Amino acid sequence: MKLAMVVPVLNEAATLALKLQALAPLRARGAELIVVDGGSTDGTLAIAQPLADRVLQAPRGRASQLNAGAAATRADVLLFLHADTQLPADADQLIEPAVQHGHRWGRFDVHIEGRHPLLPLVAWFMNRRSRLTGIATGDQAMFVQRRLFESVGGFAALPLMEDIDLSQRLKAIEAPACLRECVTTSGRRWDQHGFWRTVLLMWRLRAAHALGTDAHTLALRYGYRPRAPASVAIMAKAPVAGLAKTRLIPLLGAAGAARAQRGFALRTLATARSASTGEVTLWCAPDAAHRFFRALAVRRGVATMAQPAGDIGQRMAAAMQHHFARAPHTPLLIAGTDCPVLTPSHLQQAADALQDHDAVLIPAEDGGYVLIGLRRPVPEVFTEVPWSTAQVLGRTRERLRGCGASWQELPSLWDVDEPADWLRWQAQREHGSHGTPWAAGNPRAVP
Repeated sequence: MKLAMVVPVLNEAATLALKLQALAPLRARGAELIVVDGGSTDGTLAIAQPLADRVLQAPRGRASQLNAGAAATRADVLLFLHADTQLPADADQLIEPAVQHGHRWGRFDVHIEGRHPLLPLVAWFMNRRSRLTGIATGDQAMFVQRRLFESVGGFAALPLMEDIDLSQRLKAIEAPACLRECVTTSGRRWDQHGFWRTVLLMWRLRAAHALGTDAHTLALRYGYRPRAPASVAIMAKAPVAGLAKTRLIPLLGAAGAARAQRGFALRTLATARSASTGEVTLWCAPDAAHRFFRALAVRRGVATMAQPAGDIGQRMAAAMQHHFARAPHTPLLIAGTDCPVLTPSHLQQAADALQDHDAVLIPAEDGGYVLIGLRRPVPEVFTEVPWSTAQVLGRTRERLRGCGASWQELPSLWDVDEPADWLRWQAQREHGSHGTPWAAGNPRAVP
């Protein structure tokens, strides 16, 4: 049996190293450890890299992160493990006989570690209820054969109760294996928010879920902050040989450079859609009539607009004016297609930043920026800027400061403009450090 442990994380730097180190014996026996980050800003990614077999990024949300991890492995059995839950040292050896005896999914009993003396009683009720109902929770370290998981469609895109929903669909096929050995999960929520308040909240949420209350409503009651909204404007050139990615032509040839542009555009579009922050519009140059853009509009329902004449500042300003005329209260993120390392998490972090600032920037290593976000119209940032020079970022900061706008800068990324950038990107792809588990569809499906 090949086992893959999928661990979703978000800002877990304080405790993650010890949690992942505890899984080393299972890895030594052949289990695969996949950590899926949902946009951490505290160093979680750097901590996870040396302690896992694969570290991925996916749109924030436990369901999407778990699905991304599951899609990245061909293991026979998937074990979904919360970052604050600790497995028995022989978890793999406990799962294998259950699977060999015909159980295609199951879970462990749970022990809750915390200060309140009644937490063992809560755990007892959780385990007892799970046996009676055949429903498992994420805290119980659910495991499922990969083929069965794929056949039921994986986790539903829910902000809460995704584990209950999956259990119900699996239970309709067969009952779970209820292993009596315990995983240990953190009782920090009970400790931080009060024991009885948390118990009552859990009961109310489960009752509301059973009565059909919308999962987004339940998530708000639980205390999850809703994802910050922001529309996305992607500035894209048509993949025309001789006109697209011209600085890559000496290395790739005109046709190869055009194919690279096409791939970058598809990747950026998939990233923006997977971020799920809001409406995505593809601003097309020289216009939206090229067959690549027409195919995206017809086959994938992509909203397209023609870029107007003028320099890149004038074209971004037009996208800004068009957006805020239609949706004055929704922030806007503007990105090009030249940054293949841009992820859904970057877009989500940028949208979050616009909750408290007028603008957000993701600087580029060459002195420009790969993304600018605006909470309100700030036309000044697109004028009197020396585009395509190393002074773009500095001048943009001056323009923001001059008009009294507040802004936040996220960590720098890099564009693929020169042959050296292309080779750097190919090296990263070869090492799998920037895979795109969120990208849907085959780029070859669009001409």
